[in-house]
Amino acid sequence: MATATKSIGVEDLTATNGKALTGGQALMECLLAENVDTIFGYPGGAIMPVYDALYDYMDRIEHILVRHEQGASHAAEGYARSSGRVGVCMATSGPGATNLVTGIADAIIDCTPMVAITGQVASSLLGTDAFQETDVIGITAPVCKWNYQVTNADEIPEIMAKAFYIAQAGKPGPVLIDITKDAQVALMTKPFSYKKVEGLPGYHPRIKPKMEQVEKAAELINNAKKPYILVGHGVLISEAMDEFRAMVEKADIPVASTLLGLSALSIEHPNYMGWLGMHGMYAPNVMTDECDVLIAIGMRFDDRVTGDASLFAKQAKIVHIEVDPAEIDKIKKADAPVVGDAKEALAMLLPLLEQKERSDWKQEFRDLEPAEIAAVNDRDFAMQDKIKMAEVVKMVSDKTNGEACVVVDVGQHQMVTARYYDFKKPHSYIASGGLGTMGFAIPAAFGAKMGAPDRDVIAFIGDGCFQMTIQELGTIAQSGKAVKMIILNNSFLGMVRQWQQLFFDRRYSFVDLENPDFITIAKGFGIPGHTCKERENLSDSIDTLLNTEGSYLLEVIVEKEENVFPMVPAGRSVSEIRLK
Repeated sequence: MATATKSIGVEDLTATNGKALTGGQALMECLLAENVDTIFGYPGGAIMPVYDALYDYMDRIEHILVRHEQGASHAAEGYARSSGRVGVCMATSGPGATNLVTGIADAIIDCTPMVAITGQVASSLLGTDAFQETDVIGITAPVCKWNYQVTNADEIPEIMAKAFYIAQAGKPGPVLIDITKDAQVALMTKPFSYKKVEGLPGYHPRIKPKMEQVEKAAELINNAKKPYILVGHGVLISEAMDEFRAMVEKADIPVASTLLGLSALSIEHPNYMGWLGMHGMYAPNVMTDECDVLIAIGMRFDDRVTGDASLFAKQAKIVHIEVDPAEIDKIKKADAPVVGDAKEALAMLLPLLEQKERSDWKQEFRDLEPAEIAAVNDRDFAMQDKIKMAEVVKMVSDKTNGEACVVVDVGQHQMVTARYYDFKKPHSYIASGGLGTMGFAIPAAFGAKMGAPDRDVIAFIGDGCFQMTIQELGTIAQSGKAVKMIILNNSFLGMVRQWQQLFFDRRYSFVDLENPDFITIAKGFGIPGHTCKERENLSDSIDTLLNTEGSYLLEVIVEKEENVFPMVPAGRSVSEIRLK
């Protein structure tokens, strides 16, 4: 494909005033040309010329000073996930750059568009083990869609244009641009001109499927007696929610979501059966062994979904709609692969589908629900001795009408939130899915609020996770943004403890937590909060959280050894799901 470009000439830019630009100034102009309004970052020696240039752009680009570079990368993820735009983070060389790596790795596996900018030692010092020199290009190559080291100021406009295009094209993901200090300081030798990339060989903005692939998929679906849809994150990424809902309703197919596919279809939709996977719901898991055609859209058959992949839906024909051809046949052989963007694919598929009515098939899912409710005993909270994580999440869901943007960390509370929050609006569940990064929620929730300032942002966080990035309370407090945080505190690394109980004979090895006074710490940062220990105070406590202007921290002391069910043991078939 030939490269198509849109030229933005020097006369269109705001800070040139007829002067030659330094590399740092050129970078700022590139960000403006890409409509970047927010950067999450932390300054240091090798990135200082860029920060000096940023000083003159503060009225047009908001910089958020995080307290740790990992917080910058997670905040950029949260921003991207809530806004649909590219998240931007920035750090210095050496430890600054390496501290970004966890967030970059998180972004690549969860398909989050991000541009990370790092400073580097002067080009004359590369390879000399200079102070704070690290080979960030080599380190990040496995977890980036693309990375590049800039050593000449004249390169900056072209490289940044490519970076923003690649981060968003096809399957989104992170890009890292490393800029040597001399390239930041040097004057460009030619007038600044920015050509916004609209196409690159090997990178396609929206991959359109081949019609013969779509026709084969439609034939399988039309002839199916018991078709079943697994909807993944790809439907949300491609903004294909309307096309997806139309498909579901026309063919009347039951739907389950992956963890990151939550909120692609409202929980109130009659065809929505719940989410599936290791801690997913009973019916969606069991029924994968009953369908005759499985339609996977924007998901990759992760092991946390399939369990033993060789046993997963082995009786079914598989339609796999996926933008990344590398995912086709990687885990499950597809009988009808459709390689392309979900929005494009569903728009092509919809006219080919026959109008159907499948009430009997949908009822088979509903018939399994009472067994799950009875076994898990998860709705009669008043009969429980201690506050349950589930009742906290359900009460917040009811009080927010299922319309908040919910950010979760990793562990039991993550699974409980997926199960008990009634997601009614798209882009409402933001989690670290593939990497499972503890410490994700505090900075990601802040980033999500920056990306969607008009939405209520609520973070559910475990007490272990909270301590991973607790310093980012300072970022939230300094910003003045309203982020509502709930610690579900069981004084354990809960998910690890559950596994040790169930599979390691209760040999609780280093999972007990001696926690600090979280509320006092939050108040030290200037964020109000309180602790709830009794059920009779829970409703009022949540009201206080939701109604307080600005950020707030609510700590809820929950049952210490509560387990999360249902559960598919690792490496087992989904039909072996445990209810207790």
